[in-house]
Amino acid sequence: MKVVRTIGELELDGEVGLVPTMGAFHAGHVSLFEAARAENDIVVASLFVNPAQFDEESDLARYPRDEGRDAEIAAATGVDVLFAPSADEMYPAGFSTWVDPGSTGSEGSARPGHFRGVATVCLKLFNIVRPSRAYFGQKDAQQVAVVRRMVLDLDLGVRVRVLPTVRDEDGLALSSRNVLLSPSERERALGLPRALAGAVGADDPVAAARAALNGLEPDYVDVLDLGGARVLAAAVRVGSVRLIDNVIVKGALP
Repeated sequence: MKVVRTIGELELDGEVGLVPTMGAFHAGHVSLFEAARAENDIVVASLFVNPAQFDEESDLARYPRDEGRDAEIAAATGVDVLFAPSADEMYPAGFSTWVDPGSTGSEGSARPGHFRGVATVCLKLFNIVRPSRAYFGQKDAQQVAVVRRMVLDLDLGVRVRVLPTVRDEDGLALSSRNVLLSPSERERALGLPRALAGAVGADDPVAAARAALNGLEPDYVDVLDLGGARVLAAAVRVGSVRLIDNVIVKGALP
């Protein structure tokens, strides 16, 4: 595997699959790497903690980082190129062009400016890497909706692939932020997936999920239409850690 830190170093030949990440790899990332490996000639994983999508400096500062471990996992899973640019490489002096994704649902309302950062960095990565396919997890379903809309609106020609959320044995959706939870906080966090799962099939899934959150205060609980699927999504804070999760209540993500 080659580690590339500048745009000029990238030399790709063949059908490319891109997995955009912010690092701190876990089994959810591995599932994306494996899918990309099976469907493309070349697999590129980006590793870039994107400052533009953080609304709190403290959250950016404490985001988990371990490039050495990430590189080992990526290499073992068949990634060909780990693209790990600096912030200055992605946002050089004078950078002033941003993608405004318009309506961004409940997550966008809860985090103003977040999806502007997501859409901008994804567009840059698509232009830099020129992938045939890009891979995302269902846990970030609202992010997927924003990226899909951008791909459609701007005629980018990238196929956006969505893989099911990977969970720990206890049901908690895998997230790079999970390592920030204390044991007691992790136990409380299990209220989120349990509430969502228990609300599937309810006449009012939003009310059912809210009632089952067991003291967790949500930023939102909402049913969203995401490309042929109706998704029950929620975000909660457990201590200082913000967690998101969702379950499909009707249909399937394409």
